[in-house]
Amino acid sequence: MTTSPEVGADLNHATHSSQSKGSYSLITLGCPKNLVDSERMLGLLNLDGYDFTPQPEGADFVIVNTCGFLAAAREESLAAIREMEQLKREGRLRGIIVAGCMVERQRESLLSKCPGIDQLVGVFGRDEITQAADWLIGGLNEQRTIFRPASSVPLSDTNRMRITPNHLAYLKIAEGCDRLCTFCSIPLMRGKHASKSVDQVVTEARQLAADGARELNLVAQDLTYYGIDLDGRPQLAKLLGRLEQVDGVDWIRLMYLYPMYMTDELIDLVARSPKVLPYLDIPLQHINDAMLRRMSRRVNRAEIERLLEQLRERIEGLVLRTTMIVGFPGETEEQFEELVDFVRRQRFERLGVFAYSREPDTPSDRLNGHLPEEVREARRGRLLEVQQEIAFAWNQSQIGRQRDVLIDSDIPGEKHAHVGRSCAEAPEIDGVIYVTGENLRPGDLVPCEIVAAEGYDLVAVAVGEPKPRTCSPAPSSKDSLLNVLPP
Repeated sequence: MTTSPEVGADLNHATHSSQSKGSYSLITLGCPKNLVDSERMLGLLNLDGYDFTPQPEGADFVIVNTCGFLAAAREESLAAIREMEQLKREGRLRGIIVAGCMVERQRESLLSKCPGIDQLVGVFGRDEITQAADWLIGGLNEQRTIFRPASSVPLSDTNRMRITPNHLAYLKIAEGCDRLCTFCSIPLMRGKHASKSVDQVVTEARQLAADGARELNLVAQDLTYYGIDLDGRPQLAKLLGRLEQVDGVDWIRLMYLYPMYMTDELIDLVARSPKVLPYLDIPLQHINDAMLRRMSRRVNRAEIERLLEQLRERIEGLVLRTTMIVGFPGETEEQFEELVDFVRRQRFERLGVFAYSREPDTPSDRLNGHLPEEVREARRGRLLEVQQEIAFAWNQSQIGRQRDVLIDSDIPGEKHAHVGRSCAEAPEIDGVIYVTGENLRPGDLVPCEIVAAEGYDLVAVAVGEPKPRTCSPAPSSKDSLLNVLPP
């Protein structure tokens, strides 16, 4: 997904010297973890005296923060870069800085593919974005790349300039991954797993709360592995206990939970917490034991089913999101049917399906039994059809129920009409709830009654007054971000 802050977006500028060093724009692609990197680069540039402008036309330079995970994502990144190259050739843009995962993966070869690029900044050179900008503005073309080795200490994500809605934010608690799943290229770009300290994460959470965020979406390549590199044991439950105490935060959502290290302590905390949402994103990828071994997932079907049973029994109102990969090398029709049957019986509230993508330099690329694209896509379509029936039925079951809904935006041109989400909908990836209600504004958490279902979305009517935040912290020089946005 491409994110580029639009004209009128709630994105304020940092205070810097009265004389601007130049203007810049941003295109950011890929996952929320990449979005956090973009927000950090925006913050550093603004602190250094550069002015953000929503559109690249007329800017001194644009940053394209790329995704390199799958071939389709790389093609999207290349298309964005080439669009910026065209603006540059037409004299409507001075320079191009390309950053992020695709840069880390392809390195200098990108300069030959896209000769209009002025600077390349790798994943671990992110905090030197101002150096790249200074070189571009100063016409210093001798040095065109900034690559740094992966650090054993995660980069700080303080002093961000956020481009998400003011009331929600992503909080990255770790970098990299130690899993080495055979299909995954993340370790090639993001390195080994490195957890932030509990205190560091809590400091960043306080900044985000002071900046208006009432929903924190915790992200990492693997949340349940958090803390193992610090003292040898998983510490996600400990971290959540600290985050629950951050004033101003009402919702804490957990994204990317690997099925290993889902401890009893963690399950109990989610079950009893007033802030940690009963929404768990647990990518499973498959259920057949042979496929799980070929994927190097290090869990088997029995362990997965036992975990899902525990979660359903112990967490009231649980909403489960997962992802599956179909058409993996060697997947037989019988193994695929086993997966289809598993999905039918588990009835996941949320499920995404990927057709296997052959990725260079990954172990699965060297496996035998690669399937034709038409087989992979047909299996993806079939599993999505099965899941659609499940998702639509779940939405129908919500009619007549009351849920707290966090208002994300108003609907332009419509009176008393808004778009929001309950605890059951993660931003950007799940459906939404269309809400009718007077005197509501983005960031309000309001009791609603679900009155209708429209495909993957719901329709609701506000039935109560917006709920106050757990506390409304006053921003301070210590805790506030660059942009303390208006309510």
